[in-house]
Amino acid sequence: MSHENCSHCLPTPLSRMEFLRLTGLSLGSLALGTMLPEVFGATGPVAAPGQPALNLLPRQPPLPARAKHVIHIFAGGAPSHLDTFDAKPAMGALGGKTANGLSGVIWPSPFKFEACGRGGVQISEIFPHLQTVADEMCVVRSMHAEIPAHGPAAKLLHTGSAILTKPCLGSWVLYGLGTESADLPGFISLGGPPEARQAAFLPGIYQGAQTNFNANAPVKKVLPNLTSEFSSAGEQRAQLDLVHALDEQHQKEVQSDSQLEARIGSFELAFRMQTAATDAFDITKETAATRSAYGPGDVAARLLCARRLVERGVRFVQVDAGGWDHHTNLVTSIRRTAAAVDQPAAALIADLKTRGLLDETLIIWGGEFGRTVNTAGGITANSGRDHWSNAFCCWLAGGGVRGGQMHGETDDLGREVVKDGVHIHDLHATILRLLGFDHTKLTYRYNGRDFRLTDNYGQIVSSIIA
Repeated sequence: MSHENCSHCLPTPLSRMEFLRLTGLSLGSLALGTMLPEVFGATGPVAAPGQPALNLLPRQPPLPARAKHVIHIFAGGAPSHLDTFDAKPAMGALGGKTANGLSGVIWPSPFKFEACGRGGVQISEIFPHLQTVADEMCVVRSMHAEIPAHGPAAKLLHTGSAILTKPCLGSWVLYGLGTESADLPGFISLGGPPEARQAAFLPGIYQGAQTNFNANAPVKKVLPNLTSEFSSAGEQRAQLDLVHALDEQHQKEVQSDSQLEARIGSFELAFRMQTAATDAFDITKETAATRSAYGPGDVAARLLCARRLVERGVRFVQVDAGGWDHHTNLVTSIRRTAAAVDQPAAALIADLKTRGLLDETLIIWGGEFGRTVNTAGGITANSGRDHWSNAFCCWLAGGGVRGGQMHGETDDLGREVVKDGVHIHDLHATILRLLGFDHTKLTYRYNGRDFRLTDNYGQIVSSIIA
């Protein structure tokens, strides 16, 4: 009987790589960095002594840790610290006046601030929902950096370098901890710039998986090539079973091939993802009460999705919540941008706490720099603020953070840090410590030297840690 007409016989030995090339399994076309060969085993590159294994198996950090997952909410465009979390009441008497070294005039914030929670955290009226969860928040009012230009500053925030192409924070976290999810990428990007998900010189398995997620996105279109356009699930399962059968035959009759073994493993992961990913991204499965708590809009949908991802074991979720570049028309524009994130961010904190996940999930919100105290010309309805990197703010919640506090101070005009400054390198060092790492020892050897997220800088901000 001819093999080509026999449904019960295996073909004669052939190159499995050639077989995969000829069959063109659609499952292998999922171009996700976190689905490459090293996903489940130790078949990938060998790590240098003292470095984490080069696979995605979950592992314990070397130091005690509370945080296991990270949700980074990137406020791209640079929010005005003076109108959000750094109240400057003394500026009221200086409105419309000039000051040495400043063009235009001083513009006091047009918004009221409230002392919120037991710690009296100062939060602008544009964040009424966040005011209700102030006891979970640590507001850092003394952030500073050197670069008041969006591109390089955002790159510094995400990667620790404004110039070099380096791995982003999420890639370093995945490299250090692996992932607890066997059916989803360990690092998922819900929008944002490329540098927010790049692995650079780290192995590609640590790159963030880019998604097309928004409030109305069809779940099967969120990840490229998530489902096959050519084969049903049953046919794909049959293809994978045939691959396994060929693999066993090749092992017995030819030789073992660890790289191809791992590639087949990635096909299996891709197959499982068709169900796992569509489920994780389908926020309509949440109750009406939960969806209502997060509110409408893309940012709300992303933060609700982020919660669904971390509860399924995803290690790092990058969330885009931009629109803060308010050079003009700040009063109207900043209210709109703040409203998009205020309710969902507060709901995220409350939701994680209710589910017992807040203690192990670190939430970070902030932009790449701050805004000037002065506005060009006189104060009008169209006034805005320009770039300012000497002082800005961010906030953290959950994941071992001491909530209900404000860290650091700026001067009376919010121009310079005067107490407990926190550089971006310091923020990175502190984030890694919350996850159980000494930032000076989480390194990767590349091109003859050991690289780390914080380069040769960074001090842990101990007062932030509970």
